[in-house]
Amino acid sequence: EVHLVEYGGGLVQPGGSLTLSCETSGWETSGSTFSSATMSWSRMVIGKGREWVGAVDGGRGPPRYGHSVRGRATISTDNTNNVLYLQLNNLLTEDTGLYQCAATGAADTEWHGQGIMVIVSS
Repeated sequence: EVHLVEYGGGLVQPGGSLTLSCETSGWETSGSTFSSATMSWSRMVIGKGREWVGAVDGGRGPPRYGHSVRGRATISTDNTNNVLYLQLNNLLTEDTGLYQCAATGAADTEWHGQGIMVIVSS
């Protein structure tokens, strides 16, 4: 089973930036690989529910971004160490939420991290 753990959350001021990382492991027995999986970020926002932030499809094209973060977000991967990143710039108070990474592998098998809280406040 693939395990995903998010890091890098916390309290950030409006206008600031942060980088979240999602460290993954367990690919050897999963039937999938990090480099071929679709790796994604979503967030739970109070009053809005779950919101898709963006994804990268195992090297099959550039990252895709949700409307609310497009132009402010960059998703990248470290395929050597099986780590997914989300950099978010010009943070808004509306970016406050529980950020979660996920992996979709072969046969659309999904794994999810526990999530990490980001609070944007002055």
